[in-house]
Amino acid sequence: MSKIIMNHGAGGEIMQEFLAKHIVSHFPKAGADVPLEAMDDSAVIEDIVFTIDGHTVNPLIFPGGDIGKISVAGTVNDISVMGATPIAIACSVILEEGLDIEIVDKIMESMGRTSRECGVPIVTGDTKVMESGALDKMVISTSAIGKRSKLLDDDLKVASRYRKVKDRWCTDSNLAPGDVIIASGTLGDHGVALLSFREGYGFESEIQSDVTPLNKMIAEGLKAGGIVTMKDPTRGGLANTLNEWCSKSHVEIEIEQASIPLRAGVISACDLLGIDPLSIGNEGKVIIGCVPSMADHVLKAIKRTPEGRNAAIIGTVKEGKERVIMRTEVGGKRILEPPSGDPVPRIC
Repeated sequence: MSKIIMNHGAGGEIMQEFLAKHIVSHFPKAGADVPLEAMDDSAVIEDIVFTIDGHTVNPLIFPGGDIGKISVAGTVNDISVMGATPIAIACSVILEEGLDIEIVDKIMESMGRTSRECGVPIVTGDTKVMESGALDKMVISTSAIGKRSKLLDDDLKVASRYRKVKDRWCTDSNLAPGDVIIASGTLGDHGVALLSFREGYGFESEIQSDVTPLNKMIAEGLKAGGIVTMKDPTRGGLANTLNEWCSKSHVEIEIEQASIPLRAGVISACDLLGIDPLSIGNEGKVIIGCVPSMADHVLKAIKRTPEGRNAAIIGTVKEGKERVIMRTEVGGKRILEPPSGDPVPRIC
């Protein structure tokens, strides 16, 4: 009999196959605008956007953040990358018997602070306690709802001046040849900071998690106009995000290695540890696809925000095979494969 392995929840090809065969296949289709089987960051039913996340971060508190901050930021970001405005969060907390109440207070205070900073209130919740040894300290599940905004309508009107736009939302299947790919900032920070702190490698002294809500930065990008798709590159990182887009939009994406924003410390850490920074999860970045005529406008808009100051254009969409091609810094080309699993588990 087959058993669950860590890669079934790691965000790569193994997880996608597992979800399609063993989870989604058992549920009835809901007739949603963006349904479960599309496996976008959120579902859409009658212009209401809905998402849910489970958080199993280890350790609970790390350089730059904690499980509480991730639970709010990650859920807000999932709503926002659809092009919607997040309006409310629900929270379920499961605690292990014996956990210090001081730690619970610290994490709940962080959740509240992050909620206030992004302007999305926590409006309902549930708390359970499990006996000692039955749970690893704390698990938080957050869900959120959002609504369609005039910003999204205006944004897609701009995009439709330049080409036919397939979807009414910023879905994974909305790319077309000619579109431009933008990364909102340096990649790999969260995964490297958490892994280093957890294992005692010492890189966390110069690299901190990027975890933050991105709804305000995304709103500025939508105001510029021309965005057709967005995704926060969490589990599986940039490599997984771009390969999902290729598969769902039936396009080829070509990126420039030299243009991808990466901190020197992240590059050094990944070289030492033998992991690819483009396959590491992020919690405070978004990857954007927009029509080419508006790419510079979108880039300038998000660079004016604190969260997007290191944003860069990293590639373009082309006709071709459903794959990601990376032009290397030495002038060659290689295929950027989707990760089969997550090189840094339990970071979100």
